[in-house]
Amino acid sequence: MAFNMRLTLDDDWTATTTRKPLSIAPRFSFRDFSVCIAPYANADERGRYIMDTFGSTAWLWDTPDELRFDPADRELVGAEFQIVGEAAEPEDSARVPATPLAQPGGLRADEARGFRLEMTTELCRAPGDTVLTCLRDLDVLDEPLEARIGIAPDVALLVQGGTVVGWSLTDPVRYLTTGFAAPDPAPPVPATRLLFTECLDIMTTSVFDDMRDRDPAALVRLRAVDEALRNQREDRHRVDALTALIADKVEQYGSW
Repeated sequence: MAFNMRLTLDDDWTATTTRKPLSIAPRFSFRDFSVCIAPYANADERGRYIMDTFGSTAWLWDTPDELRFDPADRELVGAEFQIVGEAAEPEDSARVPATPLAQPGGLRADEARGFRLEMTTELCRAPGDTVLTCLRDLDVLDEPLEARIGIAPDVALLVQGGTVVGWSLTDPVRYLTTGFAAPDPAPPVPATRLLFTECLDIMTTSVFDDMRDRDPAALVRLRAVDEALRNQREDRHRVDALTALIADKVEQYGSW
């Protein structure tokens, strides 16, 4: 990837790539279906972070993706991305290109003003959910990618024709957490990886519609994964992050 690449994020709003990626580990909230890369550790700190930075941010019921910049040097200081709740068909996910590989890099806003970064509309799951790729639309898959810019550990912006068209999170299960807590630095155990995929199947495929319709087979599957999560003793920090959403669905739909 050539540095000093100019990227368009929102119509006429542009930023230039730098050699300074964020060192902050992403926090993947499964309950909220969002990935946060930011320096704050509580709600008060988040409020100050929003007040002291500029860029794209949520307002009231509006939840675009967020990129926040320091007004002094216009460097990227944080990001938050929303994940759409329905996965693309497997044949579309299989079309996500493996190249180019992500190259570490940051962003510098070309001017200090706000903009709006629309959340992506398509979720593509790699085999085993080793990578989650979120795209502006599936038309992105019809052309090669120009670059992957690794703005933080395992988080990359996808670039096509000079425009940011999506983002990806590699090894998403590693970064599962709740609230403002940092993810567990220890690697996930294999059982957690399997449960993560099962939870994603329930939440992002037709199983979710069957569950809402109280289809007996779907409810049996929901209760089974809930029980497996509750019974797993290892890797509790990540398992609790999964349980937070699955337990809600059991309470909401678990009877028939």
